[in-house]
Amino acid sequence: MADIIIPSLWFQSDEGGMQSIVDYYKAVFKYDLKVESITPLGDGPKGKSEMVQIQLMNKPYTWMCTSEEHHPFNDSISLVLPCANQAEIDHYWDYFTKEGAESQCGWCQDKYGLRWQIIPENLSELLARPNGSDIMLKQKKIIIKDYA
Repeated sequence: MADIIIPSLWFQSDEGGMQSIVDYYKAVFKYDLKVESITPLGDGPKGKSEMVQIQLMNKPYTWMCTSEEHHPFNDSISLVLPCANQAEIDHYWDYFTKEGAESQCGWCQDKYGLRWQIIPENLSELLARPNGSDIMLKQKKIIIKDYA
């Protein structure tokens, strides 16, 4: 019986190359992203394709990339990134939304359309404060000091 589930994400890049995607995430995650060698898969129904196994924050993922879009990412799947403080929230939020888009309640999407929830580690505690939920519903990026 399997003892692990490995999420697989299917990206699209104009050239069908994985390297630009790896470089984009390496720029924000630095040493928290470990990348194995990129495997070319050749041309398929969705154009040129490549695949790579990565470790992001010590969790395994498979990433695949094709030159033509297969199915776009949407809100049905997001990656939750609990942050220790406002500086971490700002770091990830500002990077992903620079070429991506802001949403509500700590949600945003990066330039590849992948959805992220950039939240404080203690979000449950903040939401338990008076008007905590009301405060969050008015925010795009979570601003911790607003919950004081």
